[in-house]
Amino acid sequence: MLQSLPENIPDLPGVYIMKTRTGKVLYVGKAKSLRSRLRYYFQEGIDPRKARLMKDVEEISFIITENELEALALEANLIKQYKPRYNVILRDDKNYPYIKIVLNERFPHIEVARRIKQDGSLYFGPYIPAGVMWTALSFIRRNFNIRPCRYKLDKPMKPCIQYQMKRCPAPCAGLISEEEYRKALSEVILFLRGQKKELLEELEQRMYELSDRMLYEEAARVRDRIFSLRRLWESQRVVTSIMDEMDVIGFRYSEGNSEGGSIRYAFVILFLRNGLITGKKEFFFSSSEIDPSVVLQEFIEVFYSKEIIPPEIILLPQDPLEKEMLEKWLSQKRHGGVTLRIPLSDEEKGLLAMAEENARVFFEERSIKAERLMREIKDLLDLPSIPESIGAFDISTTSGKESTGGFIWYQGGEFLKERYRHVKVLYEEVIVDRDSHGTSGGEVTVRTAPNDYAMLEELIKRVIDNLGGEMPDLLIVDGGPGQLEILRRTVESKKEIINTPPMLVAIAKDPDRAFLVDGRIINLEGLSGPDEDAALLLRRIRDEAHRFAIMYHRKLRQKRLRQSLLEEIPGIGKKRRLELLRLYGSLDAIRKADPQEIAKKIPGIGIKRATLIIEHLRKAGNDGIS
Repeated sequence: MLQSLPENIPDLPGVYIMKTRTGKVLYVGKAKSLRSRLRYYFQEGIDPRKARLMKDVEEISFIITENELEALALEANLIKQYKPRYNVILRDDKNYPYIKIVLNERFPHIEVARRIKQDGSLYFGPYIPAGVMWTALSFIRRNFNIRPCRYKLDKPMKPCIQYQMKRCPAPCAGLISEEEYRKALSEVILFLRGQKKELLEELEQRMYELSDRMLYEEAARVRDRIFSLRRLWESQRVVTSIMDEMDVIGFRYSEGNSEGGSIRYAFVILFLRNGLITGKKEFFFSSSEIDPSVVLQEFIEVFYSKEIIPPEIILLPQDPLEKEMLEKWLSQKRHGGVTLRIPLSDEEKGLLAMAEENARVFFEERSIKAERLMREIKDLLDLPSIPESIGAFDISTTSGKESTGGFIWYQGGEFLKERYRHVKVLYEEVIVDRDSHGTSGGEVTVRTAPNDYAMLEELIKRVIDNLGGEMPDLLIVDGGPGQLEILRRTVESKKEIINTPPMLVAIAKDPDRAFLVDGRIINLEGLSGPDEDAALLLRRIRDEAHRFAIMYHRKLRQKRLRQSLLEEIPGIGKKRRLELLRLYGSLDAIRKADPQEIAKKIPGIGIKRATLIIEHLRKAGNDGIS
């Protein structure tokens, strides 16, 4: 733990990075003055949650920036890169889909994009969930005269079946002019922007023009398009007359204990486009920060640092800590103005109330249920405190080959996949067998054998080192008293780097029972009420560790078998094995191939050897090796 502020911290804007002794990033922050901001952390009587952070900090590094706005952008990127424990971390790392119209073509096409590029294209979205987007695309392709393909139209080609189905104007064959195509494209843009009145007026005018020119079949198609649009819009529920692009953010939180426990937050974002709520996104996480305005700011930074275009307006229940700075940063991302504000009109207040009600319901579903289960685990196992997080270890091996270990992390009612770790365990015990003549003579046999305890110890040590000593509150090992003793001894040996000593338990199978370090044994079968719920969660966590470990073991085992099966055949070395796999892609494809085809395509393999290869693989397939 650092005792005082390092002397080299400058009085300049930038980003600071707090790390453990092993270099694991704990927190990333920004400041207009690095020295002034960091001086706060070394004062007496700081918030318990900040004190908990500083207890683990052994190193502070920094990056100087030109200004505070540049520091904000850098901070958002570093949080996304390092996912520090004490920052707001959103576990949804997907980029949300947009409908993209590629304008830098003679005949622009429409596609789905998850990354925003400044390439002159038009983007509409985001669509959350993506089903709304696919429905819109399907409607566009059925009702608007736009090509559905992405081909480069450099050379003329024959029209495809889409043209015959009246779903493409066939610009590839020169059957539509660029001017006429652009006119149809403008209708699609009006549709995606929700400009209903303008689009219907334009289509009705075209229908009458076609009718006047006695092009009745084309006029009928435009009439059918108008009918489809009206039916679609009538089925959509307009929730407001606000036509601006707007995101509405509501949140709910509950404080942890006074000793510096985490605060649980539930955030809900409603995406409002053209008077319609086009999607909703929910986030649940814990934070060590006590000030909701700070958490709100961090949430906005992390969420909009994704590949996403901020809307014109973001409605909030309160102002974030650095509102003006956030608006400047978001406006840069949008390439246009972005306003962060609390609701002004009754309609906006109603939208925010809807977002906050969704956040309340989501919070209660996630937080209250998770907290209840953790309290029930404490009561069942008679633990000294309620665990907020649980980790579990397990080993998987087959006769000592491809031995693997898995570690999983459960917190806040879900498994945190980004904190999972798998390890290829390297330990093998050397055993020397001698005959009855003793150590000085006779035959000597040297063999290796797996040692489950040694492999478990290696797994635990490597996971603790990899996580920089950050451990969950409760650690589970799959097994009995022996495995529990290995867990206790290994954790004790790593006490210098472990942030907070975890509680320990072993969960055995057949019958399911828990072994505690004080020697008590608790039966996990035949329970009822809260005890049954707690036992089910403990078994679920143990089984998830087993599943994760065995999945990695099977992957390595199958890889080894695939590599070795072909090389077991006389005359098939590494070079020919790679040629066979490159040509056919898998053992199953080789197994089904014709010997003459193999002999013809791969030089040096005759029909006799090709037949031998196929027979060998078929035998292995009958033995269950794929």
